[in-house]
Amino acid sequence: MHSPTARFVKLRLLPAREMRYHFHMTSERTADFPRRTLEDMVNDCLEGAPCDLDVHYGEPMSGHCTFGVGGPADCFLRPSGEGFRAFAAALLARAGAQGVPVFVLGGGANIVVADSGIPGIVLDMGGWTGEAGRTEGGMRFRSGTELDDAARVAAEAGLSGLEFLAGMPGTVGGAVWMNARCYGREISDVLRETEGLDPAVNPPEGFRLPADPAEFGYKRSPFQDRRSLILYASFRLVPGDPGAIRTEMEGYRRDRLDKGHFRFPSAGSVFKNNPAFGGPTGKIIDGLGLRGLRIGGAQVAPWHGNIIVNTGGASASDIRALTLDLAARVRAATGFELEPEILFVP
Repeated sequence: MHSPTARFVKLRLLPAREMRYHFHMTSERTADFPRRTLEDMVNDCLEGAPCDLDVHYGEPMSGHCTFGVGGPADCFLRPSGEGFRAFAAALLARAGAQGVPVFVLGGGANIVVADSGIPGIVLDMGGWTGEAGRTEGGMRFRSGTELDDAARVAAEAGLSGLEFLAGMPGTVGGAVWMNARCYGREISDVLRETEGLDPAVNPPEGFRLPADPAEFGYKRSPFQDRRSLILYASFRLVPGDPGAIRTEMEGYRRDRLDKGHFRFPSAGSVFKNNPAFGGPTGKIIDGLGLRGLRIGGAQVAPWHGNIIVNTGGASASDIRALTLDLAARVRAATGFELEPEILFVP
């Protein structure tokens, strides 16, 4: 996604005797890539870069995204522990050389995985979490850290700036990728630096990218146009009263609950807002009387026009069809072209 600006030093790897390797086969599927090919790739990466690793073949993605839909991944990997970064680098190098796609999964909070699943490898960042040190005037987090956890840790340290993330589903890495926004704030307002791996070169190189406001926009980041694996994000925070910070965070959590974000499986806002339309997308959809519109198990939330929910048994195809139908109806009535905020994978 961008040229590297610095190399990381080599990590100390876990000795092989300390490695934990868990294998699962959870679904029968005619994989896009032969299972033996994927098994050999994973084993070769582990041999050169040991780490704790959960491996699932044919893993249903419905259990890994907030919509609760999605077919199986050919190979689902969740590395963790000290060897995470070295294993990820080895995996990206080997997969790139063999033409096997790697899909990086954060919190699964903004995606709709196809009913046919994901070909190749899913790299789940859920094993790469937690605070990774303090910076001058801020904090550094691993990219798999849940946003609410990052806000909580900052609050406990008496540091203000991440309050608007309280209660927001998703991870630090995903929020940086999307430039997540809520309550008039966005990630780029507080982002100092991003660190990661650049798989455009082989072997992948480490990079450090200072945040440049000119490269970010409304739910846009430079990472959407370039290949990279985000490993860390550092944030500019300011000292604050822990009690006041926690009170503000609780207010945001209550507001999300009151707005019905978690009543049914969903991915939050379906479409981006556009100031040129003269009002929020949800109000435009409401004004056309489209609340409650339904295809299969997918429904426009009866309480919010810009949320689609899984009422039970929805398929990814239902959600995609309803998204397209909504956009077509708004286009026909207003001429506005709605831009989806949720991502359809693949």
